Amino acid sequence: MRKPEMILIDVDGTLVDSVPDLAYCVDEMMAALDREPRGEARVRDWVGNGVERLVRRALTGALKGEPDEVDFQRAYPIFLDLYAENTSKRSILYPGVREGVDMMKAAGYQLGCVTNKAARFTEPLLKALGLYDDFSIVISGDTLTKKKPDPAPLLHAAEFFGCDPAAAMMIGDSVSDVAAARAAGFQIVCMSYGYNHGVDIRESAPDAVIDTMTEILPLLAQAA
Repeated sequence: MRKPEMILIDVDGTLVDSVPDLAYCVDEMMAALDREPRGEARVRDWVGNGVERLVRRALTGALKGEPDEVDFQRAYPIFLDLYAENTSKRSILYPGVREGVDMMKAAGYQLGCVTNKAARFTEPLLKALGLYDDFSIVISGDTLTKKKPDPAPLLHAAEFFGCDPAAAMMIGDSVSDVAAARAAGFQIVCMSYGYNHGVDIRESAPDAVIDTMTEILPLLAQAA
């Protein structure tokens, strides 16, 4: 591994366990539609590709497939209203995140945030959990016309920092993060605990896998 000049960090499944809020909103949406709740365990396997995809999965009850479009058009606004009121009521930072971010800042790394979550949810969540001001740039799922796994958000951040992609690193938790980083020419470190649809992230062959954010500096200390 190489020591990076800048580090981008994903939100859901990397910094924040947001599933408790998302699951609450899914089940309340289903109740409003007179349907059975899906439960937190199932929602945990469905998150990671934005709330629109989550709603579609909730309606079909499966990771793949498409619901009836009339059902989706009815359900999606219900979910958006619920999540706007429940973005950070149950979500928490993963253990070691606050300490890890502080360590990276103290070591002089430039930090940015990149997520597929829409800005209307991303910014209030980061502010509520005390992370928003730690990032020089926050790129949400609707900041650009493309989002992960497309490399565009990562390349946008590299340009913002004036950093060669080869000197940049992404910290994420999913195959989407790995794909975006590889396409952008970033190094990629993944968290072992995140949201990857029930699949071990090691199968996606990131450059490294860590169990807590506090392990990032010891990892980088070994880098060239």
